[in-house]
Amino acid sequence: MITGLDHVVVLTGDITAASAAYETLFARAPAWRYSGGGADRTLFTLDNTTLELVAPHGDDDAAQHIRNALAGQGEGLASLCFRTSDIAKTYRRLDRLTLKPEPVAEVESRDETSGATLSWKRTRAATDATRGVRMFFLEREQERPLSVRTTQALITAMDHVVVSTADPERAAALYGARLGLDMALDRSHPEWGRLMFFRCGDLVVEVTHRPGKAEADAPDRLRGICWRVADIDATHARLLAAGVDVSEIRTGRKPGTRVMTVRNGTCGVPTLLVQPSQGKPD
Repeated sequence: MITGLDHVVVLTGDITAASAAYETLFARAPAWRYSGGGADRTLFTLDNTTLELVAPHGDDDAAQHIRNALAGQGEGLASLCFRTSDIAKTYRRLDRLTLKPEPVAEVESRDETSGATLSWKRTRAATDATRGVRMFFLEREQERPLSVRTTQALITAMDHVVVSTADPERAAALYGARLGLDMALDRSHPEWGRLMFFRCGDLVVEVTHRPGKAEADAPDRLRGICWRVADIDATHARLLAAGVDVSEIRTGRKPGTRVMTVRNGTCGVPTLLVQPSQGKPD
């Protein structure tokens, strides 16, 4: 059913500042910009997925909905959009699994720079059925253009996106049995809690649980993103020179990896950069 993570959505109150910040972080130019549905949108497409920045535009109900979300939760990760090869089949499966999908909609956008158009079909599961994480499902035939590098030491791809849960068994059932993602790891650690890795294309949806952090019936939350880099030393130097607040480079949890934390310029998204072992994806 699901072939990959098509994109993640990040809400922001200032699309211009957010676009500039992510252009600095990624060392890539935006691949697509368009307005519609009460929002201005900027997309950065990397090797395996897309980050979509969304800011309110205009005074209609859709724009006000985004403003309300920003007022309630601030800037940050807002939703996941999974890619599927057959939206009709996906809709039927979601319906059978009581994920209460919305009717499939056909959507089109036109890039404000090139004038090119893209179209796709999508549905959305009910948020109360996906444990509080907004999830869309999308089918498209055309590939988005890649974001062009603006300098060296760029970010290449997403490594994983993190979801925190207060109920790991129900989360495992959602991402594994119901969504059909392949569980690649299920491990408990006295310091980290329980970690579950679900493969989604060539990246991972990481579900974390720390006992005692929340009530068992608390909703799941999107927590952060880890991006891959080929040369973490060069990336560290580039970001420091650009005025980005980054941590020192340290050894990652997975043997052979090196990581650093990005502390600002991410629209409130907790962000980690990783250089995989031997230059290969985790």
